[in-house]
Amino acid sequence: MNIDKTNSSSFIQSYQKQMQVTPAQKARPLQQEDQLQISSEAKAMFEKNTEADIARQEKIQLLKAQVASGEYQVDSDKVAEKIHQYWFDK
Repeated sequence: MNIDKTNSSSFIQSYQKQMQVTPAQKARPLQQEDQLQISSEAKAMFEKNTEADIARQEKIQLLKAQVASGEYQVDSDKVAEKIHQYWFDK
């Protein structure tokens, strides 16, 4: 059996060459940070939604108060109609 001896130092040297960093690679400029810009149209949409959210919150508070006081009444006919529309009138 004949074993071919290879020079293992050549493998180590090629690895060490890969690990060496050149000055040009060290002097690379840093990447700029990401930036976010929101258009005026998007800001207007957000403000419009905020106004709707305020109105919605007021309605929710009113409903919560009615439920807590026992004044809230469920109309079973409307509930049945909505269920029927959902399942059969698509």
